[in-house]
Amino acid sequence: MQADSVFRKFSRFLLLASAIALLAGCASKPKIESDYDRTIDFNQYRTYGFFNPMGIENPNYSSIYGGIFRDAISQEMESRGYRMSDNPDLMINVSGRLQDKTKVTTTSDPYMGGGYYGYRHGYYGAWGGYGYGTSTHVSTYTEGTINVDIVDRAQKRMVWEGVAVGRVNEKNTSDKTRENIYSGIKEMFTGYPFAAGQ
Repeated sequence: MQADSVFRKFSRFLLLASAIALLAGCASKPKIESDYDRTIDFNQYRTYGFFNPMGIENPNYSSIYGGIFRDAISQEMESRGYRMSDNPDLMINVSGRLQDKTKVTTTSDPYMGGGYYGYRHGYYGAWGGYGYGTSTHVSTYTEGTINVDIVDRAQKRMVWEGVAVGRVNEKNTSDKTRENIYSGIKEMFTGYPFAAGQ
């Protein structure tokens, strides 16, 4: 029974690793958004650090993705004049989650020519939901969400958040995953309009 529990934990870890890769590993381009607390004076912040462990770093497994995210985010923060500190103004956390989704699509079948239904000759069609001429397709997929939170350490209050949501594609190589995490974080941080002490 204990082996089953370990296997389930490891399977969820692998799926979460796939979600982490969604920044570039999506079947479709992920939707990336960000927002910040407009009551905060960002001029006061000059240093940053990371939660340890971050939400994506499972304590039972070594996650290379944590290091990749730390490096990609550090590049963005340092390009804005922030410096890493053991006693930072801002703390950064990265978390991820997976959710199984179902998509139901109803479409009209191709025009029925000839015979009884051919009298319309393509001039007009029936209303939506008419008893014939439709097909329904049901598909399931996994949607992954990655959150990057920047927190005012003294106030213990989130001041900025970036979110990426998309379908998970588990077929990417590790090099492609790494490359796309960097480009996804870069895109996410276009919504961080601040620089250290300014």
